[in-house]
Amino acid sequence: MVWLKQILRKIFLEDWVMKLVALAITLALWLGVTGLSTPTTQRLTSVPLSLRFSNNIEITNSPIQEVDLVVTGDKRRLAQINKNDLIVSMDISDVMPGDRVINLTPETVGVSLPTGVKLDEIQPRQVPVRIEAVEEKEITVKAETYGEVPEGYEIYSETITPSKIRVRGPSNFIRSLSSVPTGRIDLSNRTSDFTEKQVPVSVANPKAAVLETVVDVGFRIGEKRVERVYSVAVEGGRRATVMLFGGRSVFENVRTENLHVEISKNAAGIDEPRLTLPPALDGKVEVRSVKIRGQ
Repeated sequence: MVWLKQILRKIFLEDWVMKLVALAITLALWLGVTGLSTPTTQRLTSVPLSLRFSNNIEITNSPIQEVDLVVTGDKRRLAQINKNDLIVSMDISDVMPGDRVINLTPETVGVSLPTGVKLDEIQPRQVPVRIEAVEEKEITVKAETYGEVPEGYEIYSETITPSKIRVRGPSNFIRSLSSVPTGRIDLSNRTSDFTEKQVPVSVANPKAAVLETVVDVGFRIGEKRVERVYSVAVEGGRRATVMLFGGRSVFENVRTENLHVEISKNAAGIDEPRLTLPPALDGKVEVRSVKIRGQ
């Protein structure tokens, strides 16, 4: 039994301070490891939410952009999470158009978490969305202008090329869209024809897009036009009343004898007057009417 006493003495009495320190270190390590591996719950706030959908639908309301996550894992794993790198995504491509409520659950969303960390809950749990089908339609382009041509002048006509462009967007918006505006064009001090090239075209709705982004806009500008009425002699002793429309200066040298009216029968056998303009007026005036007096 002597040998047993010696062994016990070595174990419990010799170098007891060193052994006590070793025991304390071992106990601390055990407690630390046990504490780290114990499951811990943590809330991650304001994590971006991304709803993924096909290009033939559009979300037209403003759903929430961020959610909170409740996750569980040991402290070491949770410490590896960088909230700035997290994005919660959900595919809603198969959701039909209309006012819908999307359920956010750990099973329906995707989020990249460290191994060993579990997603327990998403708050809020539901997201209301309005989904519309996307349509594409050809819409008339309207020129937007500012400023005015000088007094004594007017715009005869404007030409937009192309006159219509295709617009793609939510169906309700596309169906209500009657025209698409151009960028603003300055008409100040314009006294002659001009064409503004590559004028931008856009729509105000951020959910819609124009497929042709620029157009050319041409303006015909000249002196202010007036109506002039002439009484023209016609064969057979009759007279015709002729109404012309054009710039003031165009008519300065026009005389009744410069105008020639012929009468011929139309397909119905009725006398029909036809005016022949002198070369000086050809292409510069509009013939408003030609009437035989007494008809």
